[in-house]
Amino acid sequence: MNTQQKEDGRKKKVWIPKKERLGISVAVVIAVLLGFWQLKGLLQLSSAAIHSKQFEHTFKDFGSYARIALFFVLAYYVLVFVIRQRIGDSVVYLKKGLALLLRFARRWHTPMAIIAIAFIILHSVAVFMHGFKFDFNNISGLLALLVLLPVPVSGLFRYQRLDRKWHLRSGLAFAVLFLIHAFL
Repeated sequence: MNTQQKEDGRKKKVWIPKKERLGISVAVVIAVLLGFWQLKGLLQLSSAAIHSKQFEHTFKDFGSYARIALFFVLAYYVLVFVIRQRIGDSVVYLKKGLALLLRFARRWHTPMAIIAIAFIILHSVAVFMHGFKFDFNNISGLLALLVLLPVPVSGLFRYQRLDRKWHLRSGLAFAVLFLIHAFL
């Protein structure tokens, strides 16, 4: 081994690639600021306001914002699937358009996921503040939340190629439970 290889081996591996750090950092700052701002507002509400019909719209709005962000996050996997199925290979413009969309979705997959998680946390906190009832909608949401927990952790391992497809598997399980919660 030459000295350059030894130095490269000694360098600590970074968890997030340099080209994605700015977008992820901005998303983390937005998510933290949004979370603190909204949680502060939620904690200042009176008990009567929390148990009102109007408060239901508040936590449903958080869920709707999370749903929009998650559809953007899940679009990456749909585009990968479509491109792997070779749909659009016969039409050059369609193939180029799909490749362009895939690059865009890949670039914003992680930052949008971070912001979606912030909205999911706000939605969950507001639901528990309002009163958790053991019905199908709340149980499916709680299951989706529990399945979501390993997704960001396995996403960090994904950058180092250490996840053994756990990010994809747990993400797909979350997507199914999320769709059940959101639409049934």
